[in-house]
Amino acid sequence: MSLIPRWPEREFSSLFRLLDDYTDHVASRNTPTGVRSFAPRFDVRETKEAYHLDGELPGISQKDVDIEFTDSHTLVIKGKTEREYSSPNADEGDKKADHRYWVSERSIGEFHRTFTFPTRVDQDRVKASLKDGVLSIEVPKAAPAAAKKITVT
Repeated sequence: MSLIPRWPEREFSSLFRLLDDYTDHVASRNTPTGVRSFAPRFDVRETKEAYHLDGELPGISQKDVDIEFTDSHTLVIKGKTEREYSSPNADEGDKKADHRYWVSERSIGEFHRTFTFPTRVDQDRVKASLKDGVLSIEVPKAAPAAAKKITVT
């Protein structure tokens, strides 16, 4: 019998998600420019050959996502999303009507995520795809630097 009780991870996962959402909400309210921001969630896994990143970007177009290396180990993913709201039976005049939201839970605004890799990566062979709202990035590891012997003449 263990002296420390073990809690199944799933019992607290909804609480942690709620706290993350609250933190995102408070951060977006306190932005001085009024631009809302959010941080999409990513799974990062490592294999012998590469790092694999899979992130949730539902409803975000490929043209609204930028991926770049800021240095040899740091990958930055940023972009933006805007939402358009319309009713299926609304005519053109109703689309501009004033309305009040009861709940607004969808992520809108700008996003920015930074990932720093612990080993050298091959920036020239990075592959990225966006399908069904999931951004998948494969970052191959670079071959280890080989020792080079210098002959003194």
